[in-house]
Amino acid sequence: MENAYVLELSESKFKDLFLCSCGFAQCEPLHGFGPAVRPNFLIHYIMEGRGYYQTGGRSYCLGAGEGFLIEPEVLTYYQSDKEEPWSYLWIGFAGRHAKEYLADLGLNSRQLTFCSSQGKEFKHLILEMLKCQKDSVTGQYRLQSLLYGFFELLSRDLVFREDELSLENFYIERAVSYIRNHYSEELKVADIAKYLCVDRSYLYKLFKHNLQMSPKEFLTSFRISRSRELLCVTQLSIENVALSCGYQNAIVFSKAFKQNVGCAPTVYRKKHEKEMKQNLQENQGMLEVLKSKSIYQTVHQKQNKMLP
Repeated sequence: MENAYVLELSESKFKDLFLCSCGFAQCEPLHGFGPAVRPNFLIHYIMEGRGYYQTGGRSYCLGAGEGFLIEPEVLTYYQSDKEEPWSYLWIGFAGRHAKEYLADLGLNSRQLTFCSSQGKEFKHLILEMLKCQKDSVTGQYRLQSLLYGFFELLSRDLVFREDELSLENFYIERAVSYIRNHYSEELKVADIAKYLCVDRSYLYKLFKHNLQMSPKEFLTSFRISRSRELLCVTQLSIENVALSCGYQNAIVFSKAFKQNVGCAPTVYRKKHEKEMKQNLQENQGMLEVLKSKSIYQTVHQKQNKMLP
């Protein structure tokens, strides 16, 4: 579970670089996300605590003052620590020059993690984004300005962690890529091993050592993660969701879903719809409080100026 404040945008008039989402999250111990892929870039910055980030066979232990980049259509998984669960902020963005701008900062597929001392500034900037009226013209230009401000803050003092690729990472990356491209088919672990030209026992060892789960567990987890996305963002029937995620039988899919998520697909969809409505109401309430404070401060300042 996590407590989160989120701003999401569906469309943008800007093309070179534009904001997709942003927010804060305070996670409970061992709260994780994924394995999943995202449609756009995301940068997470850890404010407190620590956690783990996994992608392409690489695993990172990260703490306060550190951050990580998530690339579009790349499978990732991250989880808060059991003893010191993290709190983080994030910003999602896209655009035809987004990759180029990240490269200017030194962030790319080989350099996914960083350190920065701009935590307070990042937090203030995200708060300003959450306060914006995203549907107004002024709000859209304000959000665009703040997005470039985020990149300016990143450029000030990034320090990079070392990245190393090994033969094991190479096999894991290829296996994960194969799963991502074929999960909707009747894919089996033997098919993955055959594609990599390795035996099943070695594949099992690779996954357990690098991802702390078996190939079958990873494949199931990926399929269930994809199904959760489809349940949340589409109105597809349970049967069609199952087929889209590699399950030929809706009953088998529902059983696997319940084992991994803790409830049936239909219950999960209804629960998500309810949570989205609650989050919208809470965010509106928070913005009203912020507006009230801003109005009070403005009036108070004017009154002070009028005093002799």
